[in-house]
Amino acid sequence: MMLLPRTRDPQVPFYEYTCSEPPGCEHCRDAFTELQRISDEPLARCPVCGSAIRRVVSAPNLVGSSASDLKPSNIEKAGFTQYRKIGKGVYEKSAGKGPGIISAD
Repeated sequence: MMLLPRTRDPQVPFYEYTCSEPPGCEHCRDAFTELQRISDEPLARCPVCGSAIRRVVSAPNLVGSSASDLKPSNIEKAGFTQYRKIGKGVYEKSAGKGPGIISAD
């Protein structure tokens, strides 16, 4: 298990890596996380076994995002339109500009 610092520089993101040449080792076979500077070159080899590895694209962590950010008033201010499903293939606008109802028909 890798212990990571609680606070970090925003210019130093986490990157995920996984083994690209089987069999790999326990460390790289299922993927591992590495804290690196944006300017650092991607790792090419597993730091434990030396197998070839590749960087995996992962979902971003959105800082400051909360349920209040998704309020209709905030969505409209940001220039987006939000629809809510009201039936099979039928959506009703709840925020923003656009048609009031969208239907698959």
